[in-house]
Amino acid sequence: MSDMKLNGADLAILNSRFEGVVRKMANTLLRTGRSGVLNRARDFSCCIVTDTGDLLAAAESLPIHVLAGPDMMARTMKQFHPVLKRGDAFLHNSPYHGCSHPADLTLLVPVIDDEGTHRFTVLAKAHQADIGNSEPTTYMGNARDLYHEGALIFPAVQVQRDYQDIGDIIRMCEMRIRVPEQWRGDYLAMVGAVRIGEKELLAMGREVGWDRLETFSGQWFDYSEAAMVEALANLPDGHAQASSTHDAFPGMPETGVTINAKVLVDSAARRIRVDLTDNPDSLPCGMNLSEACARTAAMIGVFNSLDHRVPKNAGAFRRIDVVLRRGCIAGITEHPYSCSTATTNIADRVANAVQVAIADLGDGFGMAEVGAVIAPSAGVISGIDARTGKPFVNQIFLAFSGGAASPQADAWWTTAHVGNAGMCCIDGVELDELYQPLLVKRRGFLTDSEGPGRFTGAPSTIVEFGPLVGAFDIGYGSDGHVNAPLGVRGGGAGGRADQWLDRIDGGREALPACALVNVRAGDMITAVSAGGGGYGDPLSRAPESVADAVREGYLSPERAHDIYRVALDATGNPDLYATQALRAAS
Repeated sequence: MSDMKLNGADLAILNSRFEGVVRKMANTLLRTGRSGVLNRARDFSCCIVTDTGDLLAAAESLPIHVLAGPDMMARTMKQFHPVLKRGDAFLHNSPYHGCSHPADLTLLVPVIDDEGTHRFTVLAKAHQADIGNSEPTTYMGNARDLYHEGALIFPAVQVQRDYQDIGDIIRMCEMRIRVPEQWRGDYLAMVGAVRIGEKELLAMGREVGWDRLETFSGQWFDYSEAAMVEALANLPDGHAQASSTHDAFPGMPETGVTINAKVLVDSAARRIRVDLTDNPDSLPCGMNLSEACARTAAMIGVFNSLDHRVPKNAGAFRRIDVVLRRGCIAGITEHPYSCSTATTNIADRVANAVQVAIADLGDGFGMAEVGAVIAPSAGVISGIDARTGKPFVNQIFLAFSGGAASPQADAWWTTAHVGNAGMCCIDGVELDELYQPLLVKRRGFLTDSEGPGRFTGAPSTIVEFGPLVGAFDIGYGSDGHVNAPLGVRGGGAGGRADQWLDRIDGGREALPACALVNVRAGDMITAVSAGGGGYGDPLSRAPESVADAVREGYLSPERAHDIYRVALDATGNPDLYATQALRAAS
């Protein structure tokens, strides 16, 4: 690295330029992706890492995709392919070599300067509509092992040389994936994204100078670490421990799985440590975490409890220690245990346990529990479209909420889940009905399902839908029916998840938490997503906010009275004197 010193304006400008490159990559992927999980739901992330694999820029990405993992994948690429050349590209989705889970197919391209030196690596990670699983779902919670799961696994496998596809790899994917044309379209969208990133970085390097960009990387990491030091200094010192329990799924104990997180905040040393070693061993199901997701989930819980202005990059990460153990469901899962759902279910329980533990350190810190996933309203739908006779597979995003209350604000209702951070989009009903033989009868929020508190968690969503013609299968893994999202600092739990099937013959069937369900013409499936936990005592919530929720139909007058102890007058406005008396008597 050169001895040049960049000033604050230099750092800000170059950071914006790197983030602009990532946004161009993401825009390419959004606008050219073939499957709905990409072009409607936006379940993808793009980022840039340094030549040594350190995360530099990840604008508008899903946290669970990028905080840890891109670094490991880039280093795996270099380990398996020590001689990198311009025009190379590598497929990577192995959870045993740094990826999040097999559904998150990632394309890596090394950025090689005109002298042949590797300068950066650009990555596009895109959740697949289908990755060749033995069942038509990319969230196979019941997978006994990787072989039962059946996903195509690419541990940094070269797929392009001299900017040309290696046809053997493409043909293998097209033979295994149920919707090969759709997959090929998504793959080409990923190629476009990474090649846009490569082109932009090559142009920036020629314009600004590679030494200057290298200097920026080092100084930006130092700045980010300094911002993290300042944020950690504002947390209370101490040890805290919290747990979060996942409902029982196939391959799990009948009582579910409780995830424990031990958090140590050392504000004097400006460090935070998360220990996840006191957790169950890996299980014969698809719920095990990859190392990338275990590390990332712990960091999400930390960042959710800090000043949001701290940059999320390798510099800030220097101050976070995550302790894992091999062979642990919330640690480093080893082949052939399945990590099919690693980005969601158990990862969410890890992040929740961390932010709840931090909330225990003092009022004004941490966060309540974000609601669990994956209700059928966000499941993977598949079958043969009776309108065209063609197969279809896609994850739908009809509704989810899940947002947790913070010490400063009510929840962001459409967070979806803690690892998503609200970055995925909810599908338009009309588009889902156009692209799949689907009819949506009802979609909305459930009254009285918010996590009560001084600040409230999101209410549950409810969706009723079924086949327009023919039939379809829907795969899902709906946690949160037994273990609702908990509130903190006196806040209450959010709404529970649920799902059932109303048959055309008039019968109603309760559906299991994790299943692949066949829904026939005339049947309607109802999916209720989990809400989010509340923060603080509900009796300290502003009466005007309670009255507003009643007027809008999200809260009943009875719940306003019984939980928040708010009295409303005949016009629906809060009666402040009666409210004061109610709260004083509580």
